[in-house]
Amino acid sequence: MANSNLTHTASAGNQKTWTFSAWVKRSNLGAVSYLYNQGSSGNTFVSIYFGSTDDFRVYNETSSSQTLYFRTNRLFRDTSAWYHVVVQCDTTQATEADRFKIWINGSQETSFSSASYPAQNSDTNMNVNSTVQRIGVYNASGSNANYYWEGYMSHVSLVDGSVVAPTVFGQTDSTSGIWKFKGPSGVTWGTNGFHLKFENSGALGTDSSGQSNTFAVNGDLKQALDTPSNNHSTYDRNFVLSGSLS
Repeated sequence: MANSNLTHTASAGNQKTWTFSAWVKRSNLGAVSYLYNQGSSGNTFVSIYFGSTDDFRVYNETSSSQTLYFRTNRLFRDTSAWYHVVVQCDTTQATEADRFKIWINGSQETSFSSASYPAQNSDTNMNVNSTVQRIGVYNASGSNANYYWEGYMSHVSLVDGSVVAPTVFGQTDSTSGIWKFKGPSGVTWGTNGFHLKFENSGALGTDSSGQSNTFAVNGDLKQALDTPSNNHSTYDRNFVLSGSLS
C-alpha cells in the first residue's frame, strides 16, 4: 500500500467507546507504518500504527496534548505471517485498566514501554464529526504525506459505540492452535462502523457492514491473493543476503 491509502469523512459518533480490528501482514521493517489515523488537524488526532522499532502503538492527541498513548514492549518482525490487531476503547469504565486494551492474535498485550490510560469519560478523536478517517497513511495531504502502510491488509473494521471481543473476528484453530480468521457476525456497527473486505478489485473501499461507509481509494492500490486464509510465502527481511535477488 506504499503511496496508496483509503479515506472517508466521519459523521458524529461515539468518541468514548469503539473497537478497531484489522488483519495485517508487514513487508517493511524499521519504519513508521500507519494502519489508521483520524483527525481534524495536525495536533488533534488518533493513530494506530507500528513504530520505527517495530513495536505496536496507539496514540491520541488533542490540541497538542497527549491524552492516550500505548507502546508495546513486544516487537512484530515476522514478515511471513498475518497479525490480527484489535484495539478496544471504553473510557466510561471506572477501572483504568478496563478503559483501553490491545489484543494481537487473540492474546491481550499487557507489557508496555508506555501506557497512558485515558481519563474516565474522556473523548478520543475517533468518530469525530466531519473529520477524515485514513487507512494506510498518517496524513495524505500535500507535503505532509508520510508514514504510508507497507504490506498487506485484510478485513479492516471499526465498531462505533461498542467494545467487541477479538473472538468475533478470529478464532483458535482446534488442530494447529494458530489464531485464524473468522468472519464477524452479529455486530452492531454503529454510525461510523465499517468492514472493508477488499474483495472487489474494482471497488476496494466498499463497506460490507451495512452502514454504507465506503472509503475512497487514493493512489495505485492493488488487490492481492495473499490473505489471512491463504497465506503466501514472502521474503523474510530478517534474513540478510550478501548477494542480490533476480
